[in-house]
Amino acid sequence: MTVRLYDSQAQALRDFAPLDPSNVTLYVCGPTVQSGPHIGHVRAALSFDLLRRWLTYRFGRVTFVRNVTDIDDKVLLNATDSEPWWALAYRMEREFTRAYAAVGILPPTYEPRATASIPQMIELIERLISAGHAYPSTSSGTGASSGAGGASSGDGAGDVYFAVRSWPSYGALTHQSIDAMEPAADADPRGKRDPRDFALWKGAKADEPESAVWASPWGPGRPGWHIECSAMSRRYLGAEFDIHGGGLDLRFPHHENELAQSTAAGDSFARYWVHNGLVTVGDQKMSKSLGNFLLADDVLRDHDPLVVRYALAAAHYRSSLDISPSSFDEAEAALDRIRTFQQRVSRTLGLQGRMTAAGLPDEFAAALDDDLGVPQALAVVHERVRAGNTALDAGDHAAAAVAAVEVGRMTGILGLNPDDPQWRTGTGGAETAALDALVQTMITQRAQARESKDWAAADRIRDAIAAAGIALEDGPDGTHWSLNDG
Repeated sequence: MTVRLYDSQAQALRDFAPLDPSNVTLYVCGPTVQSGPHIGHVRAALSFDLLRRWLTYRFGRVTFVRNVTDIDDKVLLNATDSEPWWALAYRMEREFTRAYAAVGILPPTYEPRATASIPQMIELIERLISAGHAYPSTSSGTGASSGAGGASSGDGAGDVYFAVRSWPSYGALTHQSIDAMEPAADADPRGKRDPRDFALWKGAKADEPESAVWASPWGPGRPGWHIECSAMSRRYLGAEFDIHGGGLDLRFPHHENELAQSTAAGDSFARYWVHNGLVTVGDQKMSKSLGNFLLADDVLRDHDPLVVRYALAAAHYRSSLDISPSSFDEAEAALDRIRTFQQRVSRTLGLQGRMTAAGLPDEFAAALDDDLGVPQALAVVHERVRAGNTALDAGDHAAAAVAAVEVGRMTGILGLNPDDPQWRTGTGGAETAALDALVQTMITQRAQARESKDWAAADRIRDAIAAAGIALEDGPDGTHWSLNDG
């Protein structure tokens, strides 16, 4: 067994070997909670949920950290007098949590908020200043020199910057030269020695709330975005950990800056870099700034959560996923094939179909070992569904039972098993149970009418069921219903 992952820094597939073979350590950049999640956020979280599930299967344990950026320029910008930034951040964080849970994304081992790790960020910045890789912009505070960076009061006062030219490896993640990079637009450039230097600490500003300010050796202020993840990953996973993940759009500048500041401070940091592809609409990246996003709440209101999970998981995690109504239609049809097979096995074999010994198909495991090949793994699932249906048609109950167990195990690992209780609870489950009770009553009444040779009554019941969009299937083991796709 060898798991291979595409390492974004190496730009190649690499054999994955964790530092501790019994505990994989994984850090993923979580949401900046200035507003609610769109479906691209859910796809990103799902990509690493799938990776986590497979690594757990292979290695037994995954310590999974996904942070919440609850202090940021965008969070402050979206706050109002009636809803301060910290209340907005908490409300939006809950929206993300609800969306993730709705599609079966497992909660992380740790989910730290940036505001809870300010002391660790300050300590990391102090290490960088001491090593000569960072500088305060004014003469105030420890380690500053008079007129550093040419700044004066009001021109980045209280800011601290990472000096990109002090670190020869800067650009190693995205393989760029410093001179080819755009200036960092995260702080007043007048306080910088180089326009590409990025902010580690932002001095307090008169127009920002006092509640968004923390004391530091360089004066009151708040952390820059990039320092947050370096400090939190170190706090929860140590100076070196296995995998750093996130969306493809985070490679630069966010992950590039994380790598630079952590390694410049003496930490080994991430051993593998894994990035998921983006969700697009009409081949254009989905983003809040472009206004072309689909809110997760809207999608989950219009579609079954399991269908949403399947639609977002069906494409390879590194590929772009162009979302459209057909994406959910295709996912629903695929799940219906799986569900119908499971129901046939349950009706025909009962508990026998669940108690049969069967392992995980080798080709399924090989697909997931090869850079989390979920599309190829799903192809194995559907091949087993076809084989199982063929076995049922031929009366080969033993082969059908093996196929059913394999399908259950495979879809269980992917979090896509329609038979899992998590997809049969809540309002949707209650509605299905109520509908089933009503339809079963009508099926019984139709059967009684046919036994009495009251063909007119039987036809009326059949027509009423069909008018409700329900299809009946008469078989040797009874009559069964399903929603008519038409």
